[in-house]
Amino acid sequence: MKILVCISHVPDTTSKINFVNSDSEFDTNGVQFVINPNDEFGLTRAVWFQEQQGATVTVVNVGGPDTEPTLRKALAIGANEAIRVNANPTDGFFVAKQLAEVIKQGQYDLIICGKESLDYNGGMVPGMISCLLGYNFVNACIDIKVDASNAKVVREIDGGKETISTSLPLVIGGQKGLVEEKDLRIPNMRGIMTARTKVLTVLEPVGAALNTKAVKFEKPAAKSAVKLVSADNLDELVNLLHNEAKVI
Repeated sequence: MKILVCISHVPDTTSKINFVNSDSEFDTNGVQFVINPNDEFGLTRAVWFQEQQGATVTVVNVGGPDTEPTLRKALAIGANEAIRVNANPTDGFFVAKQLAEVIKQGQYDLIICGKESLDYNGGMVPGMISCLLGYNFVNACIDIKVDASNAKVVREIDGGKETISTSLPLVIGGQKGLVEEKDLRIPNMRGIMTARTKVLTVLEPVGAALNTKAVKFEKPAAKSAVKLVSADNLDELVNLLHNEAKVI
């Protein structure tokens, strides 16, 4: 089984976010980048398939040379090889178009994406890939088992879970549940050293329409100061909740 894990290169959640050029571009100075958490759950599951069922695992990213440390980390975790499409990921459709071409050329059986990336939270790419290729697709995936060319997938739905039987080739939008946080792998020294010798292929992008453009970014408004109300002044608390907070 050939597995392709799509990796997004996203800012760490502890990073301080700023914008430049009249708030039209994200300022990357001083920002620590990591593997997108939803993608990391998928990568760990893929490595499990590698160990238990002899699958080969390739990771892919659409981005510039600055994303290669993230791909090398994925290799250190256990992926066999990496691919970087040398392009700026301008929007979800552009990324999906590049990934679909990689999948078509590599003839992968299982494509694991995170259901959304931590930075833009668009949640578009996995579904677009399946549509471009005509592959089966399951989103919000929290468990997957593969037997030959058949798969049994569990996905999260409102109020519960749904189990689906489908076939390969398959695209999933994964999340926590594919593995638990305690099962995520930290690269050890051997993995880091081995990752240096693993193949990282750089591909040039295929043509794709640029359908969107970021005009301006805006941070959320600062939270107002906290008002403290005495425990014995319930009338004042009710008044504030009703007239200012407007929650009752």
